[in-house]
Amino acid sequence: MFGRRKRDEKPKGVSDDIEATETTENGAATEDAEDNGVDEAARVKLPPAPRPDGPWDLSEVSEPDKGRVDLGGLYVPGVEGMELRVEVAGDAIVAATVVLRDSAVQLQAFAAPKREGIWDEVREEIASGITQQGGVIDEVEGPLGWELRAQVPVQLPDGKNGVQVVRFVGVDGPRWFLRGVISGQGAVQPQAAGLLEQIFRDTVIVRGDSPMAPRDPIVLKLPEDAQMVPDTVQQDASGGSRFAGGIDKLQRGPEISEVR
Repeated sequence: MFGRRKRDEKPKGVSDDIEATETTENGAATEDAEDNGVDEAARVKLPPAPRPDGPWDLSEVSEPDKGRVDLGGLYVPGVEGMELRVEVAGDAIVAATVVLRDSAVQLQAFAAPKREGIWDEVREEIASGITQQGGVIDEVEGPLGWELRAQVPVQLPDGKNGVQVVRFVGVDGPRWFLRGVISGQGAVQPQAAGLLEQIFRDTVIVRGDSPMAPRDPIVLKLPEDAQMVPDTVQQDASGGSRFAGGIDKLQRGPEISEVR
């Protein structure tokens, strides 16, 4: 259904933690005008694909808290030396970011329809929003399935124009969708992101039985016994798409300084 593609674009709400590099003189975005004959409007909505290697639904794991941090809506694998940051929208915790050395992956789970996946549509929305703002999107089939690799124009602290590199990954599950945003060296050099990708795969999602509208974020909670370091740095929440890297009024909240 998809081929490798590049689109012009700039993202909405990509985290400030994403590594930035200076653009070239002719840093204009390019676009490959591939015509694969697929009518986007007529695309068939597919059911969620099998997940033999995860991420996991709560019903598929006998001991979800074994080796994982309990965040309520997510059980996030613990890795030695990692930092775990939670991010808030208003009064609700809606995302968790695992920082490991010079890379990071943001995890956010959403409610989804019971019998169809939404990652195909979400990729199109992210790509459209970023390209409309002058960035470049490359849609590739990576270790976690189809993903978007984005080059996002930004202004560097010294006032020069630069580019943020980020990877958007996603997996459809039973009544949920898990999105990951990989930044830092794990985005610049995807071959170095193996451990972050494994954290994404081994995450357990707790959708719950309460009615939720499709695409509503699955709310998280703070671990009861975690040692927290408060941080209220405002995240870049420009743009309205919660899937493009942030949602309205997204802030970094308390963080677990280390997981052993």
